[in-house]
Amino acid sequence: MDFATLIGLLGAILLIVTAVVLGAAPDVFLNGASLLIVVGGTLLVVLAKFSIPQFLGAFKAAVRAFKFKLPETRSSIEELVEVANIARKEGSLGLEGREVGSPFLGSGIQMLVDGQTDETIKQLLDKERLMTLDYNRSGSKVFTAMADVAPAMGMIGTLIGLVQMLSNMEDPKSIGPAMAVALLTTLYGAMIATMIASPIADKLSLRMTEEARMQMLYTDALVAIQQGINPRVIEQMLSSYLTPKERDKAPEAEAASG
Repeated sequence: MDFATLIGLLGAILLIVTAVVLGAAPDVFLNGASLLIVVGGTLLVVLAKFSIPQFLGAFKAAVRAFKFKLPETRSSIEELVEVANIARKEGSLGLEGREVGSPFLGSGIQMLVDGQTDETIKQLLDKERLMTLDYNRSGSKVFTAMADVAPAMGMIGTLIGLVQMLSNMEDPKSIGPAMAVALLTTLYGAMIATMIASPIADKLSLRMTEEARMQMLYTDALVAIQQGINPRVIEQMLSSYLTPKERDKAPEAEAASG
């Protein structure tokens, strides 16, 4: 579970709800017509921008904003070095049936076992990485579109409310409900865009970058293993994927173990 996403979204919603409840009349912030315009209108307009599978797939991808975990880079490098040592001592067939934590890595190891060339391995894994990127990018685009459309639908609702109000100025009772629609649609649109759609879009974009980086790490290691490069050299090569802080910790860990 990604607690940053959970705490951020729920915390922001809780602050708004608290401010509303502490007000004089919390029920005035609920308006069916405003919700219909903003929520329904936003979903339908965004649907028009994408295909149905892309639209529905975005909500499935949104789960990754809350629940998604990649292996640590250091532990992945250690696992890959172990794979390289086995391949060097026993050959690629020695890797057959080996369980790994990533389906992407498992697919690459199977290519090693099948005797694919380093060029073929790189080509196939790069293609799989690009397909994963496209899937994540599609989900991010849908929520980015929601963040753009929701405030616009709020403005449309505001204009509708103002038209209704101005067309019935002789009836004082109609002014209040019309103004409520006018103001609440703007509020709903801003809340959906700022507190829900935009954070999820940005988090999916971050997930896309993180996963692509990890897949590049796996690809570089598997190609190097197929080329017969020494495991120590592979470890040094893969250390470029570590952050400066993680690289500084590595020598300390080795000294402690020694």
